[in-house]
Amino acid sequence: MVYKRKKYHYGDTHLKKKWRTKRRTKDLDQIDEDIKPENAEKLVNQEVDYDKPGTAQFYCVHCARYFIDNHALHEHFRTKVHKRRLKALELEPYTIEESERAAGFGNWKAPEKRKIETIDPEVVSEAKKLKVA
Repeated sequence: MVYKRKKYHYGDTHLKKKWRTKRRTKDLDQIDEDIKPENAEKLVNQEVDYDKPGTAQFYCVHCARYFIDNHALHEHFRTKVHKRRLKALELEPYTIEESERAAGFGNWKAPEKRKIETIDPEVVSEAKKLKVA
């Protein structure tokens, strides 16, 4: 006797997009743009926004995350997640020029490694005070 297989459950295909985009963060090339000094200073010294954690005063530029207080931010600086992000940002982001060189329109060169250090909001604010004085 052959039993008919019931097909009343339609799987998780309708949920996959939600799972992929639930904790979507900035890509490395977007963060590379944020690391530039003029952009990093604006992100570290944001205006008070009550809708964001910690009123947007404690922001990790490398991970694109807000924290509730300074202690939580400094604890984050010591985590594997933050250190892995710093390691990933060491290589220069992929550019259009690099893709053209790979296709044969120019000389290929290996991507350069950079030294990325954590941008601490306290250090940035102290440097800003020294510039003013």
